[in-house]
Formats: sequence, structure tokens, C-alpha cells
Amino acid sequence: MLVTRKNVTELAWQKMDNLIPAIIQHAGTGAVLMQGYMSPESLTQTLTSGKATFFSRSKQALWVKGETSGNFLEVKQVLTDCDKDSLLIACQPIGPSCHLGTESCFPEQQLSQQNFLSQLEQVIASRKNDAPEDSYTAHLFSRGTTKIAQKVGEEGVEVALAAVAETKDDLLGECADLFYHTLVLLQDKEIELKEVMAVLQKRHNK
Repeated sequence: MLVTRKNVTELAWQKMDNLIPAIIQHAGTGAVLMQGYMSPESLTQTLTSGKATFFSRSKQALWVKGETSGNFLEVKQVLTDCDKDSLLIACQPIGPSCHLGTESCFPEQQLSQQNFLSQLEQVIASRKNDAPEDSYTAHLFSRGTTKIAQKVGEEGVEVALAAVAETKDDLLGECADLFYHTLVLLQDKEIELKEVMAVLQKRHNK
């Protein structure tokens, strides 16, 4: 169930003394970032402010993630499970989510290969304003849309040629180049990968 301010009271708060565990998931990559507890008040504040707010069991008080460090969690969606006694919250993190300075409190987790594309998309976005001499990605952005589009076209031709005349490893390498340069082009045009995925899903569901 999608959780809104109107249905907060419908959750099974009585099971754990007015507390419900909340799993924080990266809205882009699907990575698990952290786990905390929410009370009716902290969940309501979360939904109102758009920033993940928890209930500290040690301090017995509400706390906004990032209020000290600046590493806020911008909430995109709040879901509850079938029993309405746990939360799955999709967030866009602003900085590391763990107090130890890592992106996640579960740094050893392995993202699926599909989710890696979303992670790569974010790395590419972070290079957008870098100096061209600092990275190849920044260099591509500095050349402008026409040059990036031309590079995507070149990579597409190389994929086709590799498919008919070269080895499997050559084809894999050319496909990886095409995916990467396509992500750069999408970022240059301020288009998110999820928008492309939405088109594919719409076609699949027809």
C-alpha cells in the first residue's frame, strides 16, 4: 500500500509499541541504504517535509536524517507491506547515508547488473560539471550534444560490425561502449534512464 498522510493511522502501530521498522532504499539503484524506526509522528513529518525522519529509541525523540551532517534523504515514495507493520521508503540520498561515511550501512551488498546501469547513470551525472581534462565523461559533455550524438552513432555502427564480423568479446565490448555513450547522451539531454524504461514497460504491457 502507498502510504500518505491520510492513511498513517491504518498501519499496525500496536504491534511494536507505536514503532515500525523502515528500510531505506535508493530510489535510483534499488540499493538498501539503512534501516531505522518510525513512529506515527516521525512518519507524518517524513511525509510532510519530504525528508526521512526517524524515532531514536536511545534518545526517545524524533531525528531528521542529515540534520547535523547535511546528508539528507529526500523521500520519493513510502510503501507498507501486506501486514502494514513495516515500511519500504525510496529516497534520493544527499551524500553518504551511513554515519561511517559510506554510501550505505550495508556496503558489502552486491547490486544486480540491471541496477548497475542506474548507478552508472549517477556517476555520469556527477561528472557533468567536472573539468574536461579530469575525466573522459566530462570531456564528452564539454563537446556538446552534437558530438555526443555522433559518438553514439559511431558506437552503434561498431556494434553492428562486431556482431557480424568479430568475436563475442569484441561484441560485448562494443555493446558496453554503446550503453555508456547512450547514458551520457541522455544525461546531456536531461533525460533519466527511468523515462526510457517507462517507454519499454508501456510497450511490453500493450
